[in-house]
Amino acid sequence: MAAKIKKGDQVIVTKGRDKGKKGEVTRVLPDEGKAIVQGVNVVQRHRRPTQTDPGGIVPLEKPIQIANIALVDPKSGEATRVGFKIQDDGTKVRVAKKSGEVIDG
Repeated sequence: MAAKIKKGDQVIVTKGRDKGKKGEVTRVLPDEGKAIVQGVNVVQRHRRPTQTDPGGIVPLEKPIQIANIALVDPKSGEATRVGFKIQDDGTKVRVAKKSGEVIDG
């Protein structure tokens, strides 16, 4: 099955404390059903200093459930579902359900 959310996609959070935030997917964890989105689900981690790292309080982006994010429609900028379409030349592309626009990626 083809992936509906991929690295580099612009997504919007639909549920949770970060609802409404937009960001870019930096990593997808398909086995866990999660994705890491830039600027979303940021937590503070207290790091001990090492020889190479000064330590301190470090912000860290944690994974978020893929079910709680939706792709941003390239035409309207709103959340949309993802469909698939076979083009005339035989290539399979992702399509935004709201506008019918082909999603780059």
